[in-house]
Amino acid sequence: MRKSRPKKRIIIPDPRFSDTLVTKFVNNMMFSGKKNQSYDIFYEAIDIVSEKTKEDGLEVFKKALANVTPSVEVRSRRIGGATFQIPSEIRPARKSSIGMKSLVGYARKRHEKSMAQKLAAEILAAYKEEGAAFKRKEDTHRMAEANKAFSHFRF
Repeated sequence: MRKSRPKKRIIIPDPRFSDTLVTKFVNNMMFSGKKNQSYDIFYEAIDIVSEKTKEDGLEVFKKALANVTPSVEVRSRRIGGATFQIPSEIRPARKSSIGMKSLVGYARKRHEKSMAQKLAAEILAAYKEEGAAFKRKEDTHRMAEANKAFSHFRF
């Protein structure tokens, strides 16, 4: 958009927990506009998580999401014929978006029977600070740390 910044959309809280974070996550997980199916999968996954941990499933999910959310990333910038990986802070909206997308993406790649079981397993792994989504965050942070010398090229 050239003229103005797009308006922020109002996100309606989900029916069970009345939480906008859950709605954002479900929107990231949704395929072909099937939001009810996504809600069913998410709620079933939360039930599985709370059954396995004997804790509040939503709190476990929030902690898991916080564990897979990166705080810095590297961006490529071409300077004088060389391309440098420059570490930069991530704005809060993008942080949560990256965390959610990695959680959903790596849950889809797991080998459990249903998507709810895959998601529950990935949430539990992220809660314990292990699993593929957490490893991706660690790799991102490691890359930013390795390229800290180029941070003075910041945009």
